[in-house]
Amino acid sequence: MLNFKRARTFSKGKVGAFLAAVVISLMVPAFVHAADYRVASGDSLYTIGNLFKTTSSNIMQRSGLSSDRIYPGQVLNVPAAEYTVKTGDTLYLIAQKYGISLYSLKKANNEWDDYIYPGQKLILPGIAPSQSITTVPQTTAKAVIPYTASDLDLLARLVTAEAESEPYIAKVGVAAVVINRVVGDGFADTIRDVIYEKSAGYYQFTPVVNGWINKPASESAKKAAYEALHGSDPTNGAMFYFDDSTTNRWLWSKTIALRSGKMVFVY
Repeated sequence: MLNFKRARTFSKGKVGAFLAAVVISLMVPAFVHAADYRVASGDSLYTIGNLFKTTSSNIMQRSGLSSDRIYPGQVLNVPAAEYTVKTGDTLYLIAQKYGISLYSLKKANNEWDDYIYPGQKLILPGIAPSQSITTVPQTTAKAVIPYTASDLDLLARLVTAEAESEPYIAKVGVAAVVINRVVGDGFADTIRDVIYEKSAGYYQFTPVVNGWINKPASESAKKAAYEALHGSDPTNGAMFYFDDSTTNRWLWSKTIALRSGKMVFVY
């Protein structure tokens, strides 16, 4: 966790086409014509229609309903694509790839604990069904900042030390905070210098103090660090993070950007 004991306040960016088609066709799942949505408590045809970007009458017609009365547990047919979970997927990454909100993805699938598994079918709300195989965008964006293999490893080790037991989105958040500091004002200009930076003679990050920064990085932490380096920031620019058990009033007074697991990210 960030070491805030004596932290100061800082202020603050034709062959080629064929091969491409082959790559695209190998990367993703086929979509089906529609999906089944299980009604949850509090749902109405109106709210379900908003979730799946369709109308109440369309859902009634698809589901063979004679009235707009529905009940929890009832299965309705909705015009949405389905996605087959692959190894390494997370709800956050799937939502990001398809440009839908994480809440909508969770709501559509009643997946509130973030646990998914390879082979699982997920409904993609707002994504029109199609029989064609289309690509899932991969992380191809240029790096936000220049980095070396050593930088990536160090960043991943910090993520492991700070958030190994936390949700994947928190792991990406930890890495993103470091990168936000590198590109922002008031902090060092490289990943290594930010992680080993001192304020009033004290290191900013606790794993540097207790030595956990020297432990090998986990695979999920490496992936999270790589994603953050290539533009993924679920915190939308946070500069600090802390455990939700802290009693530091200064930290709690800042604007909360993200809460994930036990971790809180703030501006």
